[in-house]
Amino acid sequence: MSPTALPAAGPEHGHVTFLGAGPGDPGLLTLRAVEALSNADVLIAEPDVLDVIRTHARQGVSVVHTDGDLSTSPPGTPQLTVVDGTSATAAAPSPARDAAHLVMEAARGGRRVVRAVSGDPGLDTDAAEEMLACAAAGVPFEVVPGVAAAVGVPAYAGVPLRDADGADVRFVDARTASDRCWTEVGASDGTVVVSTTLDAVAAAAGELVSAGRKPDTPLTVTIAGTTTRQRTWTATLGTIAQTLKQAKVLPSPDGGRPVIAVVGERSAAARRDQLSWFESKPLFGWKVLVPRTKEQSASLSEQLRSYGAVPHEVPTIAVEPPRTPQQMERAVKGLVTGRYEWIAFTSVNAVKAVREKFEEYGLDARAFAGIKVAAVGEQTARALVAFGVKPDLVPSGEQSAAGLLEDWPPYDPVFDPIDRVFLPRADIATETLVAGLIELGWEVDDVTAYRTVRASPPPAETREAIKGGGFDAVLFTSSSTVRNLVGIAGKPHNVTVIACIGPATAKTAEEHGLRVDVMAPEPSVQKLAEALADFGAKRRDAALESGDPVTRPSERRPGARRRRSTT
Repeated sequence: MSPTALPAAGPEHGHVTFLGAGPGDPGLLTLRAVEALSNADVLIAEPDVLDVIRTHARQGVSVVHTDGDLSTSPPGTPQLTVVDGTSATAAAPSPARDAAHLVMEAARGGRRVVRAVSGDPGLDTDAAEEMLACAAAGVPFEVVPGVAAAVGVPAYAGVPLRDADGADVRFVDARTASDRCWTEVGASDGTVVVSTTLDAVAAAAGELVSAGRKPDTPLTVTIAGTTTRQRTWTATLGTIAQTLKQAKVLPSPDGGRPVIAVVGERSAAARRDQLSWFESKPLFGWKVLVPRTKEQSASLSEQLRSYGAVPHEVPTIAVEPPRTPQQMERAVKGLVTGRYEWIAFTSVNAVKAVREKFEEYGLDARAFAGIKVAAVGEQTARALVAFGVKPDLVPSGEQSAAGLLEDWPPYDPVFDPIDRVFLPRADIATETLVAGLIELGWEVDDVTAYRTVRASPPPAETREAIKGGGFDAVLFTSSSTVRNLVGIAGKPHNVTVIACIGPATAKTAEEHGLRVDVMAPEPSVQKLAEALADFGAKRRDAALESGDPVTRPSERRPGARRRRSTT
């Protein structure tokens, strides 16, 4: 057994992993945590923690969450919801089913249970009590540490806790701190990291001033740390109450939300403008609409997240098999029997369609032996490599049909024993590639490999956000995504930044009454995302240079600031 292998679960008691989910960013989960989640039979956590860990769990895992905060609910009264696979049923509260009993019940029958908590289990008093209960009942358990909010949030806020002089660092939970605790940290000159709530920050600052800290001591206050909703204010102990009031975040229904405050002369609060790497990302907090097929949106969404954006994927195109599959069947058989010199793939969907047909006939990548393979761009080439095929031709310049034709060799009867090209495409593909290949002397079997149809409308909430300016930007990757999005959801609000992959898509957007703000320098989704990030960075720099607050496009719509103060 490897050093990181999970301990064997007992046949009667199972096994429990107490797992730290970190402060909010799923990327902060440890490798050990991901391994434990992938082997879990049952997940137990609060809803916000489940959002962080759920994607790493195996399909069919049973999920149990609480509607409320176990740390503040009376013992034995959590409201439980059990989700098993894709179905959900509400479980009635029972005095016997407190968290510790729930964990042990879930572990019965040899099941592996992951009990996940925010931050680190070692700093969670409920987790400690549950561990003691497991030990008393003979239920084997282990602990997987997580990044504590008191450490992770300042790092994301650009506030190092120690400087070159190695200043003392104290950690205080304001919700349970005693007078003696405040006196001790007030008397020191080190950095103090205070866990509190938004509406209690000013009171905690007052406690520190009363205990001896100077009112002009710098501090930062960060809410929703390590997530794209993160927001940080810089002030002093004496001015923080006024700062929050001017920011219009208090009074607020969300005033009870947890925050991390960092206090001290050496806490680098004064240098946060240089060290704020997370909140200064070019698209930080931007809600970006990605209207593509679901299979195509994953890599683009990941790139947008790297810029700090919050991608929202809305399928506008559904991919379906051709109405008459005989043409595709004949072409695949011809490919195997040597009918073609080349096969050209113009999309990831074309690769998928051919791969599915291969699997239907019991074929694999070896069927491409002796056939030259072309891919319209890097993304299509990656899909081919995943299939086990290395393309012979990828455009050296523009990744498009025109770019592919620039590099495509003309037919030469001396060197090319066969003059035919297999072109599996969508039913609505343009004729550019076909015409160009014919001009180069090739015969083309232009085969409908799949159909693109308009997807179903998104939920009403998404449609309202599109029309009402709830999105900061929308990325259009083809003319069909423009037509289909407007058709199923309505026209984006005029404050929304419109980014298009190329001139043809931009023309379609303008024909639908949209103002195009960003266009990719070349037709690729990666370059489109980069262009939007450049736009966001220039917009941010301009606001900072003029002394204006850095805002997202959606915050400029009528009434947005008023609504923002309550979120």
